[in-house]
Amino acid sequence: MTSAVRDSVSADRPLRIALLSYKGNPFCGGQGVYVRHLSRELARLGHDVEVLGGQPYPVLDAVDETAGDGEGAGRLRFTAVPSLDLYRSPDPFRNPRLAEYRGPVDALEYAIMRTGGFPEPLSFSLRARRHLARHRGRYDVVHDNQTLGYGLLGLDRIGFPLVTTVHHPITVDRALDLAAADGLKGQLSVRRWYGFTRMQRRVARQLDSVLTVSQSSGREIAEHLGVDPGRIHVVPIGADVRIWSPDASVAEVPGRIVTTSSADVPLKGLVHLIEALAKVRTERDAHLVVVGKRREDGPVAEAIRRLGLEGAVEFRGGIDDAAFVDLVRSAEVACVPSLYEGFSLPAAEAMATGTPLVATTGGAIPEVAGPDGETCLAVPPADPGALALALGRLLDDPELRRRIGGAGRARVLERFTWERAAQLTAERYRAAIATGIGQHARAGHGWRYV
Repeated sequence: MTSAVRDSVSADRPLRIALLSYKGNPFCGGQGVYVRHLSRELARLGHDVEVLGGQPYPVLDAVDETAGDGEGAGRLRFTAVPSLDLYRSPDPFRNPRLAEYRGPVDALEYAIMRTGGFPEPLSFSLRARRHLARHRGRYDVVHDNQTLGYGLLGLDRIGFPLVTTVHHPITVDRALDLAAADGLKGQLSVRRWYGFTRMQRRVARQLDSVLTVSQSSGREIAEHLGVDPGRIHVVPIGADVRIWSPDASVAEVPGRIVTTSSADVPLKGLVHLIEALAKVRTERDAHLVVVGKRREDGPVAEAIRRLGLEGAVEFRGGIDDAAFVDLVRSAEVACVPSLYEGFSLPAAEAMATGTPLVATTGGAIPEVAGPDGETCLAVPPADPGALALALGRLLDDPELRRRIGGAGRARVLERFTWERAAQLTAERYRAAIATGIGQHARAGHGWRYV
């Protein structure tokens, strides 16, 4: 890219953005939520956004053409980057028919899956690179959403600056899953599944511009992935406050605690919340609603049976936005029991509704939830007793709930909205373009909030 082209792109004109996400469905977790809300707000700012996504495909919002600045909103469109979809429901780890194979990347994807690995970051990056090579000049910038695959290296040679978001290093998940693995066989299985983290570490070290969502994640990225801190930029995300807001017409359900758990994994700490609920119920009526799918086996299901909580824990999966928000509004307390979070969207969204929050101090959660006793009640990770005490305090004290809930919403409105995240992300796009493709950004020492 010539300096003249860089100058024209880095002016105030709208950008043409390719936003990549190897797994985009918001019900699969935070990466899908990120793509959905960031793409909408970038388009509302007037930029043209094309989401390139793999299965399960992203859910994107319609954009009001009159919503943007100046001449109105930009375009938001989706381009499928299909895979073999090896983990689809109801037949995960399936054997595709021969007619489904379209080339060597498909064969590679299947081979890695059959040997116990997770192939999607690598295979998606190779498919995305092929798409980008066919559309030289179509985009001003490529934004990768934590794929960190080999196929995304060297995009400068085909004409694209690259900005990458790393929500948190997956090596953190790997360490927690290894600690919870059952015996040597279980540990070997976990190590094989997370084999892709070696690739992500190698790729991350070669990136010029890495965005992350919290200072905590920035430290983890530098430590675990070996990324130069001078290339790490913190751009906080947040809640869609047009949807996540208080509504006095929604009745509060006495004793209701609500949490979000998109996956039954140790990282999310749901087992500890189940154990805390059992303690809470020894002194008062209380029940838990989990936004997520219920599994009939695993540590959470075993804890529910062991503690006799079958009638006190309800799972609701696949609900729409309106039902989700009303469910949080109806709760007396929201809870984030995670052992670690790179940001914690559930915390920001619950706080935006004015529902008081109990949250652990795992990872970046304190950056979102704020000071203990002011905008939340904070407890150590993996401590059911502390969780039970904090939940009981809020359930027993309506005035404390009102004060914590109001302060939490004010914190989100000031710091954590998707509109602000899109504005700051667009600034990073322009900085990456202006710096020049293939040159490491010299941002001094340490990462910065922007």
